[in-house]
Amino acid sequence: MRRFDGKDLVIATHNQGKLEEIADLLSPYGVSLTSNADHGLPEPDETETTFAGNARIKAHAAAKATGLPALSDDSGIEIDGLDGAPGVYTADWAETPDGRDFKMAMERSWAALETVSAPFPRTAQFCCTLVLAWPDGHDEVFPGVMRGQIVWPMRGDQGHGYDPIFQPDGYDITFGEMDRWEKNKISHRADAFTKLIAGCFA
Repeated sequence: MRRFDGKDLVIATHNQGKLEEIADLLSPYGVSLTSNADHGLPEPDETETTFAGNARIKAHAAAKATGLPALSDDSGIEIDGLDGAPGVYTADWAETPDGRDFKMAMERSWAALETVSAPFPRTAQFCCTLVLAWPDGHDEVFPGVMRGQIVWPMRGDQGHGYDPIFQPDGYDITFGEMDRWEKNKISHRADAFTKLIAGCFA
């Protein structure tokens, strides 16, 4: 396991919310963070069929372009009653000609579960894979998972993506009803970050 011993780290994303969550999780370690947007980097095409594969594409592209270590994540929701869909295509299910519409994606997900008469509870898991890549091509990979169930109707206006229909195990509220920073402590990303910190920072 290679340790991170620098001060500058590129977060390979254009998503400001994701950048803020990662900054919060890394705040104890005195790391100076920049994002793809700060370096004028484009979003590389995500052509792999796994979270780890797509996270690797993003991390290595940013590390190569900047000459700095880069951290990326790829995340999504796997719904058991849909054989793990949408999975790596989580964001694609929300694509429209006018941008992403996650309300539509959640409606599509529930409709698909109804079509196959999926049994209750309609279990699912949010997945996050973090990849920390160095300019020399080395990387470390850390998967994280949060199990729960899909509920309907949508509940809450916090969070993003599919959060309003995902109720994590052990809770009676959805991610969409949960305070953002409380969710940040228990989420699939938090699980992956615990492993990242133990492996590369602690």
